[in-house]
Amino acid sequence: MTTLDALMRLAHTIDSRKVANGGDPDTSYVARLLHKGPDAFLKKIGEEATETVMAAKDLDYSLGNPEHMAGLRSKLVGEVADLWFHSMIALAHYGLSPADVVAELERREGTSGVEEKALRKAISRDAVEK
Repeated sequence: MTTLDALMRLAHTIDSRKVANGGDPDTSYVARLLHKGPDAFLKKIGEEATETVMAAKDLDYSLGNPEHMAGLRSKLVGEVADLWFHSMIALAHYGLSPADVVAELERREGTSGVEEKALRKAISRDAVEK
């Protein structure tokens, strides 16, 4: 079983919670976020991103204090899981899946981050000029 398998199972569950697929906003958190629309789940992504940064900073500050590190490492993992989960709700809303993200990461594999960023800027600049 691969990580992509686990993500695809979660994506399938999220997709099944869409109101169009029978999801009930009164009984399902995912259905409620999707029913409320992008503002609801995008706000959650922002909150979870902030909480991820805060958890990482807390862990950074505790380096050298082993009794605090285990709990803080766990907190960071939990916050990243929340961020991924809410990002997957956005992907589902827009008809995308984790496989699309993995394909993009694979496309970038072996490319320097500096080169990738420069390429994205050039593509964006070309799009604006057209």
